[in-house]
Amino acid sequence: MQYHKNFYQIKSNTEIFDRIKAERESVGYYDLPYQNTDTIKKYAKSITKKNIVVLGIGGSSLGARAIYEFLLPSANYSKDLLFLETIDPLKINHSLKKIDLTDTQFVVISKSGNTIETISIFKYLNSLVTIDNSNCTIISEAKSKLTQFAKDNNIKAFDLAENIGGRFSVFSVVGLLPLAMVGVDIDNLLNGCKRASNSFFDKAGYCDPILEKARFLVENKTRFHTNVIFSYSSTLESFNKWYAQLWAESLGKVNINGTRQGLTPIGLVGPVDQHSFLQLIMEGVRDKTVTFIKIDDLKDNSMIPSDSENKFDVLGLQYAENISFNELLNKQADATIQSIQEQDNIPCDVISIRTVDEFNIGSLMFTYQLLTSCIGAFLQIDTYNQPGVEHSKVNLKESFL
Repeated sequence: MQYHKNFYQIKSNTEIFDRIKAERESVGYYDLPYQNTDTIKKYAKSITKKNIVVLGIGGSSLGARAIYEFLLPSANYSKDLLFLETIDPLKINHSLKKIDLTDTQFVVISKSGNTIETISIFKYLNSLVTIDNSNCTIISEAKSKLTQFAKDNNIKAFDLAENIGGRFSVFSVVGLLPLAMVGVDIDNLLNGCKRASNSFFDKAGYCDPILEKARFLVENKTRFHTNVIFSYSSTLESFNKWYAQLWAESLGKVNINGTRQGLTPIGLVGPVDQHSFLQLIMEGVRDKTVTFIKIDDLKDNSMIPSDSENKFDVLGLQYAENISFNELLNKQADATIQSIQEQDNIPCDVISIRTVDEFNIGSLMFTYQLLTSCIGAFLQIDTYNQPGVEHSKVNLKESFL
């Protein structure tokens, strides 16, 4: 008699914690909060060019972009950071119009060293301005062809460890180097990561919420298979994109029993998406969980003034005068959260960020990496590979033959 099992028993939180703890021996991202950043900071300080252009796609750019765009509106950086992620020529050339290529440091990032989008943009830029050891930095695996290219052309190269996957690499040199070049406090960024990591592995405040959320999502993955992040600040829009890659590429897998797993990520920004997607959440199919992210202090006290001349009386809304936009934004978030909670059958939770700084975005993003790893352990999948993506790469290469 033969029987092929196509289901599995969900493990206990204790067993999952032990699995994650054991992963620290082989999965490189867990150690990143504790690294010495002196070499990165010293090199970054030596870069004097006005523009920093990152050539990379997916995990090579999304994380650094999420952090930079979170911090940018409230920061005062002396340099500009630009990400070239797409091979859409309209986007490439429109972006390049904004900068002086002769006053630009190019940071070429590809874990494998042969990412077709990145290398194609690299070649194109070199046709516009000579790229050499005076204006280029390369980040790749030590044995890649891109690293060999760097050696052949005397270009500074930083190695990315093989056991750090692209979408988990934001706190490696991949993210830290370009961020440090523009003046981001990368040590405070890692302090936020340490806070999350230490708390989780010491079984303190972060541990139980992460494990319980992971467990809930896995236990209810058939009914609630779509996971929505509703971020109440436009500074988190790129964070939403980073989360979508982390979630989709890590969790969309076939597990050890041959069954297909996956949780679909959706990133929304409030209040803009209150006027679109909220309707679907409220009255559509109950197949979604919602996580709200709020920021207590946006570091901007711009006020909605009172109408002393009664010019706007006919429009009403006098109750929304003499308050800050920050307060209005959070009141809108609270009202939306309340409306969701009143439905009783839409699972939701709330993450509150104290303020806009490196520490808080580091803590948030490392928490999501831990959450993703825990969900992968519950699902009994390989969280860190992406075989489905490789098929497309093979097909593309064959199309040129």
